[in-house]
Amino acid sequence: MTSLNLNLRVSVVLVILLSIAFIFINSGFDLEYIIPRRIIKLSAIIIGGSCVAISAVIFQALARNRILTPSIMGYESIYLVWQALLLLFVGTSGSAVLGVVGNFVVSAVLTLLYSFFIQFWVLKRFQHDMHQVLLIGFVLTMVLTTVAQFIQIRISPGEFSILQGLSYTSFESAKPSTLLFAGTVLSILGLFANKWANELDVIGLGRDQAMSLGLNDTHYIPKYFAVIAILVAISTSLIGPTAFMGVFIANIAYSITGSPRYRHTLPMACIIAIVMFLMAQLMVEHFFNYKTTVSILVNVLCGGYFLVLTMRARSQL
Repeated sequence: MTSLNLNLRVSVVLVILLSIAFIFINSGFDLEYIIPRRIIKLSAIIIGGSCVAISAVIFQALARNRILTPSIMGYESIYLVWQALLLLFVGTSGSAVLGVVGNFVVSAVLTLLYSFFIQFWVLKRFQHDMHQVLLIGFVLTMVLTTVAQFIQIRISPGEFSILQGLSYTSFESAKPSTLLFAGTVLSILGLFANKWANELDVIGLGRDQAMSLGLNDTHYIPKYFAVIAILVAISTSLIGPTAFMGVFIANIAYSITGSPRYRHTLPMACIIAIVMFLMAQLMVEHFFNYKTTVSILVNVLCGGYFLVLTMRARSQL
């Protein structure tokens, strides 16, 4: 058994053990409310974590940069602007009017529309200059973030606290109907991502090398940006913004697999994301008693590990 297969199997076993612990610790074996509710949250962790991991790995392959995530293109900022506008014009009853499912659908649709804007305006003009695309995405992110902050000033303190809660990653509001839709879309995109793994290997070599090997960036860049947008729309609408968690998750996957093949990196990144989210959620519920957030703990856990990897790599130079 190769080291890669061993790491993958150990990771899968770890996911299973953490999932069992998450469902049954302090549950009292309550099959009417606690355990079903935890199964729903576990499903949100698996789906949301997989979306974050796949979108981050694919985006880094396109950008040829391992310290970037799709959040630099402003996808998550659109979600925050929408939530802020909803609170500004409708108030705290806005979420009740739309419901969790309605809010999920509207948030996902707005993110996809923003992605279409990116594709037809930015990519068409600067498709051959990825650095220009990233720069425009960064500027758009700054503008949208500023708009969200401006709206925050206009809302009441109570509404502001609700918006702050929405700006953190959370698995509490997931519903079976949204999970079914998100899981179906993720499964379809996961099959495509697995099918395109060899193509991603070539893309990862760089634009010039990919072109010389027969890959036309006119075709593959819009395709992958569409996939990234759908995954980010699902993850953001389902569990909220994840900021730069994808950076840590993807780089830890690269380190553990030790392989340049995306056929290995993509599933490992999904497993790492699920493990990190499960560990953080367990700590939030049973250690910190909901006095911190999953986002903070994942950034601390992943950031610390990523820092160790970086220092170790520098010491070997």
